[in-house]
Parts: sequence; C-alpha cells; structure tokens
Amino acid sequence: MSKKIVIVGGVAGGASAAARLRRLNEENQIVMFDRGEYISFANCGLPYYIGDVIQDRQKLLVQTVEGMNKRFQLDIRNLTEVTKINRAEKTVTVKHVQTGETYDESYDVLILSPGAKPIRPNIPGIEEAEDIFTLRNIPDTDQIRSYVDEKAPKHATVIGGGFIGIEMAENLRERGVDVTLVEMADQVMTPLDREMVSPVHEHMRLHGVDLQLSDGVDSFSNQGKRVHLKSGRVIDTDMVVLSIGVVPESSIATEAGLETGMRGAIRVNEKMLTSDSNIYAIGDAVEVLDYVFKEPTVVPLAWPANRQGRLVADIINGRDVKYNGTMGTGIAKVFDMTVASTGWNEKRLKAAGKAFEAVHVHPGSHAGYYPGSTPVSLKLLFHPTTGEIYGAQGVGMNGVDKRIDVIATAMKGGLTVLDLPDLELSYAPPFSSAKDPVNMIGYVASNVVLGDNEVVHWDEIEGLVKNGATLLDVRDESEHELGKIPGSINVPVNSLRDNLDNYSKDETIYVTCQVGLRGYLAARILRQNGFKVKNLSGGYKTWSQVKRDFDAIEEGTKTAADETAATATKEAPQAMMNQPIGEPIFLDTCGLQCPGPILEVNKKVAELGEGETLRVLASDPGFFADIEAWAKKTGNKLVSKQFVNGRVEAILQKGNGPAAVQAGAPAADGASMVVFSGDLDRALASFIIAQGAAAMGKDVTMFFTFWGLNVIRKPDAPEVKKQGLEKMFGMMMPSHAGELPLSNMNFGGVGQKMMKKVMSDKNVPSLDEMIKSAQEAGVKMVACTMSMDVMGIKEEELIDGIDLGGVAAYLGAAEGGNLNLFI
Repeated sequence: MSKKIVIVGGVAGGASAAARLRRLNEENQIVMFDRGEYISFANCGLPYYIGDVIQDRQKLLVQTVEGMNKRFQLDIRNLTEVTKINRAEKTVTVKHVQTGETYDESYDVLILSPGAKPIRPNIPGIEEAEDIFTLRNIPDTDQIRSYVDEKAPKHATVIGGGFIGIEMAENLRERGVDVTLVEMADQVMTPLDREMVSPVHEHMRLHGVDLQLSDGVDSFSNQGKRVHLKSGRVIDTDMVVLSIGVVPESSIATEAGLETGMRGAIRVNEKMLTSDSNIYAIGDAVEVLDYVFKEPTVVPLAWPANRQGRLVADIINGRDVKYNGTMGTGIAKVFDMTVASTGWNEKRLKAAGKAFEAVHVHPGSHAGYYPGSTPVSLKLLFHPTTGEIYGAQGVGMNGVDKRIDVIATAMKGGLTVLDLPDLELSYAPPFSSAKDPVNMIGYVASNVVLGDNEVVHWDEIEGLVKNGATLLDVRDESEHELGKIPGSINVPVNSLRDNLDNYSKDETIYVTCQVGLRGYLAARILRQNGFKVKNLSGGYKTWSQVKRDFDAIEEGTKTAADETAATATKEAPQAMMNQPIGEPIFLDTCGLQCPGPILEVNKKVAELGEGETLRVLASDPGFFADIEAWAKKTGNKLVSKQFVNGRVEAILQKGNGPAAVQAGAPAADGASMVVFSGDLDRALASFIIAQGAAAMGKDVTMFFTFWGLNVIRKPDAPEVKKQGLEKMFGMMMPSHAGELPLSNMNFGGVGQKMMKKVMSDKNVPSLDEMIKSAQEAGVKMVACTMSMDVMGIKEEELIDGIDLGGVAAYLGAAEGGNLNLFI
C-alpha cells in the first residue's frame, strides 16, 4: 500500500531523504516543501564563493527543483513555508511565500528537516545598523558577495570564531578586506583545546586577521559602522558578519507539542522518530545521542544530516536500521592550515567529570627525507586504564584530514589506543612514514595505559616548577639555549645516567624535550632507577606554542608565525677565497629542513675547539644563505661555501664567541623588508621604499614570502613539472608581476588597468621597471623557499638575480639594519 510522505525542508537532510525514498519505492507519493528558492545547495561552499575561490555560482546548486522533480518523480514546492502541524488531522498548514496563499496538505508520514538558523542577538543598535550580515543560504551569499563586489569595503568585523566565522574571515582577507574577528571565548574553534588552537591563532595573525579574544560586542552605533566591545575598544568598520552560532529552527515542532530537548532541538530516538509515531525529524534541528558517551547532543553538521536523511527513508520502508549517534567529526581550512577534530575535547570531558588522559605528538606529514614534509600536531584523548578513545584533534599544513579520519573510524569500530599501533596503513615516503602519525600517537597513548609512562601537561608545568618541582630539559644544550621553560634544568638525555645522584627519589621528577620522545626515553631511565617521573606531553613545542599565543594576546600585537623552514637559492655564488685551517670534521645534514641543519651545525661546533674546522653538507639549498647569517651572529668564521653536485658544502672555523660591535664602529645602516603581499599597489610601495632607501646609501634586502613570491615571477617562465596541488595553486595565482591585482577597487582587473594607465600618463615607472631599477641599485632580493615549496612555485619561474635564503638570512639582514618593514 502506497504512502503519502511529506518532507519539510530540503538541502542535506530533506533532499537526501526524498531521493532515497524514491529509490526504495516507486509507488509512494513524496511531497517536499521548502520556503527558499533553492532546495539543494552546497551550503559548506558558500564562504568560498564569497571569497572568489569558487567562481561559478551554478556549481553551488547540487539539484534544481526541475531536475530533482524529473529524476525522482517528486512533488517539490519551493517558496512554500510550512507554518503549522495539525497532528490530530495529520495535515500541515502551508503558506506560499510570494502570494500569501495558505492551504492544508495531508500526510501519512511527516519528515521534519527545518535546519538551524543563525543567532541574531538583541544587541543595542543592531536594529538601526546597516550592512550586518549572516550566512545560511544562497540569498545570504548573494547579498554578501554583491556588497563586497560593489562597495569594496576596506574593513570587516566578523563576530564569532566558529567554522563560519573563520571561513568568512579567510575569504574576506582573500578579497583584500582587512578583518577583525571578535570572539567571546579565549580562543577560536572551540572544538579544539587551547593548546591545539594556539598555532591556528598564530597563523591567522600571520595572514593579517586582527584577533580580539575574550571580548564581546556591547553595542553598535553609526548605523553599524562602529562596533563597541565590552572591553571598551571601538572598531570602525564597513561591514559586520554575525557568526556566533545557530539554533534549531524547531518552532513548528514545539507549537505542535512535540517533545524537545537541549537548545529547543526536536528530540528523536535511534529511529529518528519524534514523540509522534507518524513524525520523524532529521538534521540540524534534532537532538540525538552523542556516539561516545550516549548523552544528548545537538551537532549541526553536514554528515549527520545526510546520514539521517538516508536512514529515515530506510526506516519508513521497513528496514531494521538505526542511527548510532554523532561524534561531531569536523574539519576546516584556515588559510594554509588544516584543522580537524572528532569526539570529545578536554574541556568537555573535564566539565562532565569524566576520567581521561591526553597525549600529544608532532610528527611529519610524511617521511622527513622526502621533500615537502610538514609537522602534524595531534592530540588524543582516552580512558587512562581501558584505552577507550574519546576524541582526537589535529592541526597542520598537510595530512591532518586522513589522520583524524582514521581515528574517527577506529572509534566507530570500537578500537582502543592499544589497537592504533596495529593499524596497517598505506606507506610510501611521499605520503607517510613507516610508522604513521596514527601509529605513533597510538604507541604514546599505549605507554600511558600500560603504565610505562606518566604525563604532565602544558598548563600544569609552570606552576609545578614555581612551587619547587624539578624539571629536567633533556634536549641538547643548543636547543635549550634557543628556548626553554623557565626554571628548567638542562641535562641532555645522553648524559642523564651520569647525573642521577643529583636528584632525589623522594620527589616526582618532571622531564621535557622538544616533542616528547626524548622525554619518554629519559622517563624510562629515571623510572628504572627508582625515580618517580612524569614526561611533559608534547614537549617544549606544545608549551611554547601556547606561550607565544598568550604573549601575543597580552602584548596586543599581531605577531607573525616564525618561519621554520628555509628557502632555496637561485644561483651558486663563487666559493669564498679563505682556505680551511686543518683537517675539517665532517657533518652530513642532508634530508633535514631548516632549522634542522643550523641546529646540527650549532651542536657540532659547540664540540669543537677554537680554530678547529667543520665541513657541512646540506641538501636544503636555503642553507647556502642561512649558514653565513648564522656564522656572523655567533662569531664563527665561514671559510667557504659552494654547491657540490646539487648540495651545499660549507666549511666553518670555530671562533671565540658571539660577534660584537667594536667600539667606534659605524652604526648599522641597512634596510630590510618582508614582502608578504601579492597586490600590485603594495608591491609598488615596497619597491618605491626600497629604491629610496638604496639611494640614501642603505644596504637593502627584500625578503619575498608566500603571496609576495608572485611579484618576482617572470612572465616568460618555462613550463615546469608540478604535482596536483601545485598545479591548482598555479592556476589560482597571478603568473607574473603584470597580473597582480589591486588590494582595493580591483573590480575584476579593471582597477588594475586604470592604475597602470594613470602611471603611464604620469610617467611613473611600471612595476617591472621598478624591479629592474632596484636590482641595478644593488637591492638584494631573497625568495623564501619554504614558501615556494608550500605555494608550488619553482626556481625556474623566478626572475633572474634572485637569491634564495631562509629565516637566518633575513634575520641577519634585519640585524644589520635600522629599518625593518612588513608589507
């Protein structure tokens, strides 16, 4: 016997249910209402259309009314709102949005998929404010994009640091808009724990986002052009995007007397059935059980809505299936960074009073000896004795998605941390390591569960040291000198056994290293010699990431993330004339990326006697520039450097201490600038300043990084072989300086052409001419290889005369100058 099934709402849940219902039964009558014009669209892609990453609006439309009606033989009525459920009569009252016509529609089975709506709080001044936007659907998207296209706002204020807020901040920055992001919590992206989100904050600041954390909006004035924060700060802005969360759109269910739960969401059982046996509910408007602890939760994400839509169709057609709960697995792109999580975080576990433990690891995305490996920071939460996995978080440039997906799959499969080392995952050097990061965090967590290792965490260690606890830093001395936890005692792990008599067995000894591995080795040594010991989870790296973030917040500065990878070099300069003294000691650092080679050199030179020499080989071409800057800074002598079979060979002679400025020596008179922007007007400004500084007799160094690399790409670059993502970057970026857009009023390239014409009319040299003049004036131009590697830009694409170097090269130039700029 056929049924009449009425669906309220389309998009992920409703449209999925409608399609599945038809695939399972050709006889049922299926009616779907949606008050909007578009019944199936890619709502997760909306910010990227605003940012012009997705340029074709049509690609956002997954299904049209006409197409879906024809393919699935449905009765779809868009622009029609369901205003009331008449449970006794088994009808719904509907209203046509445009005509106002109302009528009742009967049903045998009703599926509610009304979704969730953005929160618009009653803030003083909001009703009078103009140009305040929320983002939920296609019309919202069209409105924001049109405003950005036509009004060319200089500044936007994004209120809320969740997924939508972060994506809107990124995409508005991509459109050249200055962005301030205001978040009431002390962090963005609350599914992540505080230490895991710190590098995200740093990365956002690097990309020019002004983060205002632990602050909220008190009021609006001047028609929304002034935002008054609770801290007293006032932000002058051109537009505001509200992204402070969503609430279930469940009013018709509530008015019909259906049972609701937390945040007013419609309560359903494992069959997605409401308190009425003829009414189901799915998607963002429902309360379901959390997968991990089987507690009520509301998770407005795409996967649960799609899965529930399919399941409810199966259930209506008599299949014995159920919804097992939502883990909340999510992922976001934050500029160049990937951020993902699954399950419960530490904040939630603490609030619920759950027993848990956590571990951190920072492995490479793939084998370190294969080019392009970048760090992946992972956190795993689990039961301290059974090893049941409660959640995981990941942050990094590459490889985060598949690691969190593997752990989410393990959780669904009922695996524990003890099973993670046993996962046989695909491996080849370009993709992973023989021990995948998931295996590695499984080993670390297993050590805790098995009692082989006890851990202490980043937010505990400083307090313990201040109260007299002993913290041993078992890194090498050079690493300790480069950065340390206050109060830590440096005892390299290799000499720990010789120093055991210095410590008491009556107290707990705390140990740390860079990422936790050597700390674990030290902990095992101490434990087996009768000491009580705890290892700092994630090591100095985890602690220092949070420390830098807190310092940036406290100082109110927009500190950029330190570059930790070197760059490549354009050409091989001649070897230096000085000859090495004595037979040099050999150090091979091939396979290491910056600052690895410099750290290895620093350690090895420390072992040498004054006057002894060291011969170093490095595969990273950026080492060519870095080693000279390091030698000058440390007071050691660079005897020679050259390229040998594509590798850098450097010979160093140990000096007698840090270099010092001699009395009476002239003051530094150099100028250095980081060119981060790829906008035409900003590039012009940088070269105007550079040429002016050179004309004043200054030694000028321009360091081109990330988008700024496009300024120094040549128009007639040869074709070079690139991988998939590198090709995509290449297609999205300007191919040379002549294609750079304006930062404001670009108008699809029209503004750029107008600028060039005005420059020509006023006899202002073009950017290409300025670059050539700057080179002729002796301006040194350095390209960042780490950025080149990330952006997929090859050496052959750069104009002639470009040097390549890393952070040490730039800092060496900056230290010798009295003018430093970031453009």
